[in-house]
Amino acid sequence: MKKSLFLPLFVLTGLLVQAQNVQFEEYDLANGLHVILHQDNGAPLVTTSVLYHVGAKDEEPERTGFAHFFEHLLFEGTKNIERGEWLSIVSSNGGKNNAYTNDDFTYYYEVFPSNNLQLGLWLESERMLHPVINQIGVDTQNEVVKEEKRLRVDNSPYGKFLENVKKNLFVNHPYKHTTIGEMEHLDAASLDEFLAFNKKYYVPNNAVLVVAGDIDIPKTKKMIADYFSTIPRGADVPRVNIKEEPIKAPIKALAYDANIQIPAVVTGYRMPSMKTRDSKVLDMISTYLSDGKSSKLYKKMVDEEKMALQVGALNFSQEDYGMYLIYGLPLGENSLESLVNAMDEEVIKIQTNLISEKDFQKLQNKFETDFVNSNASVEGIANSLAEYYTFFGDTNLINTEIDVYRSITREEIQAVAKKYLNKNQRLVLDYLPESAKK
Repeated sequence: MKKSLFLPLFVLTGLLVQAQNVQFEEYDLANGLHVILHQDNGAPLVTTSVLYHVGAKDEEPERTGFAHFFEHLLFEGTKNIERGEWLSIVSSNGGKNNAYTNDDFTYYYEVFPSNNLQLGLWLESERMLHPVINQIGVDTQNEVVKEEKRLRVDNSPYGKFLENVKKNLFVNHPYKHTTIGEMEHLDAASLDEFLAFNKKYYVPNNAVLVVAGDIDIPKTKKMIADYFSTIPRGADVPRVNIKEEPIKAPIKALAYDANIQIPAVVTGYRMPSMKTRDSKVLDMISTYLSDGKSSKLYKKMVDEEKMALQVGALNFSQEDYGMYLIYGLPLGENSLESLVNAMDEEVIKIQTNLISEKDFQKLQNKFETDFVNSNASVEGIANSLAEYYTFFGDTNLINTEIDVYRSITREEIQAVAKKYLNKNQRLVLDYLPESAKK
């Protein structure tokens, strides 16, 4: 009876995904700016967004933190927007905006009532063409970034957890650095260095503009041409091409955190690019192991054996390499070693036996649902369109990527686990309270 109830849900979800087809139009301006338009007149809202293909990995080794710093700096003002006025312009016109940076890209967006589309386009064209980068803005945002680092990293429990994983998993690739960077690097940088970074990366030929929502496409194209076509093309942007040697022997590391009382442990594996099929298989493995209270790791280590306060698996996928992390926080007197052994047992089960048909169908259901949810809002669609074009060169993956997950087999799940999740190919990091340091 359970199976007969389960399969119709899977079929229903699949039909829902098939019905969620995202229509879009894309083209290039002469200056290299790639434009993607998505019309959805269901609500009187519009999202304007720009993705710049620059992240923490593009920084000089002695100038880390530049990409994240620019996320802040490019809100300072422009030749036509007074310093400190950006946010008030957005809010006073019924909009909202935000931005974020990671190792691979920086993303800015605004959401406005659709009658303010022109304002959103003007703002982003101003950011690209007329940013004011001066010492006052640099000094101001330097303090903002320092406060953010103090809040989110230095004084946050487990705030340096990922930082220590990265610096042990990568030897040469700039993924070994943090996105927020080193504050002394920002302190030492000259104004000319900031100006050069802007000139190099924040140019139309290194960007994707997405306009999604309640738009009239011909009118939108006209506005885009008016605001963006005269922005000069920049020099071709060099791409990071740094390779890592495979990990062939176990890496053991320790890190300490003054903000924690409960230790943690992580087993970390260096993975292939998010553009590979194997990376998508690893997405499924992490969901199988740790998504929800019925997942294998949670049910075993938290619910049944009560040896962990928290446990999880994550495929941290990125443009050049990924990281596959399995982590746990012990409960009571359980040792970190016992947590690693328990986590390894579940991985070995995947490597040794095919996961059950029931668990496989549950995985498929989960990915179908997540795919629908990722395209449930105009904001989400705008973000997906930009990323699919930038990193995969195939914007239509917004409609077809789910087919890749649907085609993954139980045998592939087993084979990928055997290929990558081995003890001789990993880092084991004990993350301890500062008081444990001898």
